[in-house]
Amino acid sequence: MAKEKIILTGDRPTGRLHIGHYVGSLRRRVELQDSGLFDRIFIMIADAQALTDNADNPEKVRQNIIEVALDYLSVGLDPEKSNLFIQSQISELTELTFFYNNLVTVQRLQRNPTVKAEMAQRGFNDDASADNKAGIPVGFFCYPISQAADITAFNATVVPVGEDQEPMIEQTREIVRKFNSTYAPVLVEPEILLPDNASCLRLPGTDGKAKMSKSLGNCIYLSDDSETVRQKVRGMYTDPGHLQVSDPGKVEGNTVFTYLDAFCKPEHFEKYASCFVGKKVSFEFHSLEEVKAQYRAGGLGDVMVKNFLYEVLEDTLRPIRERRAKYEKDIPYVYEVLRKGTEAARAVASRTLANVKRAMKINYFEPGILDELIREQSEKYAL
Repeated sequence: MAKEKIILTGDRPTGRLHIGHYVGSLRRRVELQDSGLFDRIFIMIADAQALTDNADNPEKVRQNIIEVALDYLSVGLDPEKSNLFIQSQISELTELTFFYNNLVTVQRLQRNPTVKAEMAQRGFNDDASADNKAGIPVGFFCYPISQAADITAFNATVVPVGEDQEPMIEQTREIVRKFNSTYAPVLVEPEILLPDNASCLRLPGTDGKAKMSKSLGNCIYLSDDSETVRQKVRGMYTDPGHLQVSDPGKVEGNTVFTYLDAFCKPEHFEKYASCFVGKKVSFEFHSLEEVKAQYRAGGLGDVMVKNFLYEVLEDTLRPIRERRAKYEKDIPYVYEVLRKGTEAARAVASRTLANVKRAMKINYFEPGILDELIREQSEKYAL
């Protein structure tokens, strides 16, 4: 019998999702969901993981669960095809994490590049002084182990993530190999699935910073209204040397063109041709490469390119926004989706945990095992 093809992925509920999430993961999830190539798809709202660096603000996490769920549904994730669930409501994940803790050293966690980068981003450090207020929370430091529990609990064979998460998936594979060789081969070793569009590996913020981040205020959210999107596009970072329209411009490192690489489709050039028609100049473009060539040569202003980008983004965001408005009027349905999804996910995680305990020989009260233990120990002490 062929091994099932199973996906596990998800997001931390620390705020509304933005277009960086969309091009980096959400769009691909919908494609994978609708491909028919996978037997099961689990999509997790990772609230327990979010608490590792938001422990003092649980209400923020609680309120953002519905925001993430609304974004999931609005981009086209279908509860009939994808299993949407809340991480903290599956206690089996905590147990698995506890058992996996014994298979990973502190030194190995310290070498994880993703952990290093995210500690630096949050201002955590490893100063052991008693008055250190920015030390590393143990839960945050160990979250690669928790992530391994999430992945293995659902026997995921594929994990779609960005390239920055590759070290995390490798750590999961190490844990799987260590567990299977130490106890019994009961865990599935996952493969990583990276975005297939190079421009989507890491979408920069509107200010040109390397990462789109809620904390930096450089995001375009999936739920932003049309006028907000327009204003954010107008303020986007371009080429600082492109001072006059006639100046040659740089495409590389130009945020507007990075976004066009991620969102632009061939049909947009006919659909929004009017964006490139002005009082003094008019262009007829049929491809993004033609736009880039003209920008590099000079004569094409940032305003025209930004207007075109706005229309391209709206082409994607308008239907998402409309679906979100529909789901916002039926919040009970959204929570019912999460409740049912969590119940189904817990049933799978429970079976995995049972297999793990069986492999570790800590299944003392399992039917048949208890009788065998009683017989064995009774004979031992009868001697």
